[in-house]
Amino acid sequence: MKRFDVLVIGELNVDLILNRIEGFPSIGTERLAQDMQLVIGSSSAIFACNLSILGSRVAFLGITGNDEFGKLVIKTLERKGVFTEFIVCSNRLKTGATVVLNYGEDRAMITHPGAMGHLGLEDITPEILSNCHHVHISSVFLQPGIHKNLKEILALIKELNLTTSMDTQWDPLEKWDLDLREILPLVDVFLPNIQEFLALTQKKNIRQAIHAVKDHSHVTAVKMGKKGSVGLLNGISYKVKPFLNPKVVDAIGAGDSFNAGFILKFLQKAELEECLQFGNLMGAINTTAPGGTGAFDHYDHVKETAIKRFNFSIDK
Repeated sequence: MKRFDVLVIGELNVDLILNRIEGFPSIGTERLAQDMQLVIGSSSAIFACNLSILGSRVAFLGITGNDEFGKLVIKTLERKGVFTEFIVCSNRLKTGATVVLNYGEDRAMITHPGAMGHLGLEDITPEILSNCHHVHISSVFLQPGIHKNLKEILALIKELNLTTSMDTQWDPLEKWDLDLREILPLVDVFLPNIQEFLALTQKKNIRQAIHAVKDHSHVTAVKMGKKGSVGLLNGISYKVKPFLNPKVVDAIGAGDSFNAGFILKFLQKAELEECLQFGNLMGAINTTAPGGTGAFDHYDHVKETAIKRFNFSIDK
């Protein structure tokens, strides 16, 4: 009997979110933000927290500094029901931090990687992996140790007969040096957003990008914001309409919440279109509260939001 449904391998940091900003700052100038929050950040952690709230048994493998930011991260994960025993707290590293300049549904970010850059192949052991059914890897380009050994890490996971999902997230250097032909055969669910998908495939539109991966992709789910999502399975693409929130608080973590909803249904062996629909719904629910986990404080609240805001009934 596996202890966990999902093991998340990824980065850990805090987000300092500045909202209601009076214009975008330029060098030598200052702008005011009318609201500020310090919350758990990182694509991986938001995914883990929200998937846990939705009912999955989730564990996390990562590194933090032994500092106040690290304590905030671990405390938040545990409050959301995520198992943290596999997280290493380092006395020599600082926990990463991202400053988020939030402008409605868009944002600009600056990140200090800190400890997140030090997770690597040597930290991912068969003993840890054997505790779970599925492994999710995120933010590949923020983690040089993961990026460098990604093929070996995925191959190790597949040797243990586990399923995998991956969301590369944005490449801050915009090199996009990832061989999808080599990597995607080892990934059961590939979860880029449209901008990342086009950059990774070096194509101009989603039709061309889908064609570029269809021969070596198992399942690909592309997040398209207000346009919903597009899925690819067995060479056939599916488009599913979005759930639109007319009063967006912010969109921080919406893609990670999509991932949580999609993977929940994927592990329940739902059809691709149902996975896409539930992913779209979780992404929309995310936008009803600030920060990546604000809308996912407990399952009953998520269920209530789905009914009241989007007229959609969900259950475990």
